[in-house]
Amino acid sequence: MRVAMIGTGYVGLVSGTCFADFGHVVTCIDKDAGKIDALNAGTIPIFEPGLQDLVAKNVAEERLFFTTKAEDAIKDADAVFIAVGTPTRRGDGHADLSYVYAAAEEIAGLIDGFTVIVTKSTVPVGTGDEVEAIIRKTNPDANFAVVSNPEFLREGAAINDFKRPDRVVVGTDSEDAVGVMRELYRPLYLNETPIIVTRRRTSELIKYAANAFLAVKITFINEIADLCEKVGANVQEVSKGIGLDNRIGSKFLHAGPGYGGSCFPKDTLALSRIAADANSDLKIVDSVIEVNAARKKKMADKVIDFMGGDVNGKTVALLGLAFKPNTDDMREAPSIDIVEKLQAAGAKIRAYDPASMEEAGHMMTDVFFCDGPYHAIENADVVVIVTEWDQFRALDLERVKSLLKAPKVVDLRNIYTQDYMAAHGFEYTSVGRSY
Repeated sequence: MRVAMIGTGYVGLVSGTCFADFGHVVTCIDKDAGKIDALNAGTIPIFEPGLQDLVAKNVAEERLFFTTKAEDAIKDADAVFIAVGTPTRRGDGHADLSYVYAAAEEIAGLIDGFTVIVTKSTVPVGTGDEVEAIIRKTNPDANFAVVSNPEFLREGAAINDFKRPDRVVVGTDSEDAVGVMRELYRPLYLNETPIIVTRRRTSELIKYAANAFLAVKITFINEIADLCEKVGANVQEVSKGIGLDNRIGSKFLHAGPGYGGSCFPKDTLALSRIAADANSDLKIVDSVIEVNAARKKKMADKVIDFMGGDVNGKTVALLGLAFKPNTDDMREAPSIDIVEKLQAAGAKIRAYDPASMEEAGHMMTDVFFCDGPYHAIENADVVVIVTEWDQFRALDLERVKSLLKAPKVVDLRNIYTQDYMAAHGFEYTSVGRSY
């Protein structure tokens, strides 16, 4: 099939590349000429394991193309995906749908013959109705169907998530559109991937509900971690004890500095605003938003308390800046709030991250970015592990101790244990573990 993918951001680029790898002919479209030129030159604008090689393979096999010119790609397409950004709108917390609506207007004047227009972007309930109305108004004679097909990609594991998903959600009343979507995802039949067909508004809500529920799990275990510290328990053992219950499950029960990234902060806030507009309280989601925002700053307090209540003039070495490993995404990363509060308390920051330092440089000031973990640790007063990159899991602790002014480690990801660090001569604290 022929696919046009509008937007070459995270979702558009990964989805377009994977569809091409399924055997479809995909043209990715973006108005940013610099980004398109870079992609055509083989430069990938995001860090995602395996993506560069997959793009190169499908470009070489002439199934994947990049362009700023939408006309031919949309005219010839069986399906046109809208995969543009829906950032939080300034001032009110709603999703900014201006890019989605602009894409709909452009599509309307270019489609030829029956075309399925798919919203891949995360959009509030009712957005598909508005997209349909825009296209109908712009081109009353157009033969089309608007489908909601939310993405469930985890940064750092996006290719596997696309090719081996838990489910594919398709929201539409059009049987013809369902046929097109089933053909697009036909390669997944080998894995017996469930395709859930719903009404469009239900599909739009599924994405928000899924992300909000995962954010609730993260925030819940973080609050349990705080309780563990007060009562002398171990949050990792609590997590294991409850996670083995099949009704709960073990995923997203890892205590840490709070959630960040491009999805959970934005989507929980948007869902809260959707509910408010519908006069339907989502008090749990509202509490999660509040608790998570406070938690990031609380992690800086944890460092300050560990240092005897004063970090003025002290050098803090941060290991990890991105909101999670295997990505360069700094959006809403806990490290931003941690750095800001430590600097306000007078600390000097040295930092290292394998992928996100360039992006972090646009968001942080007066941070000395280092060439590696040991460079960051050199002459620091304390090490703070913020992101659980694999290369931080087996540090040469004797070397670490020799480089530090004092053997102090704050582990916000619980990748070491109290006994192990004590045996190596460190003062050590972690999250939610009194032993």
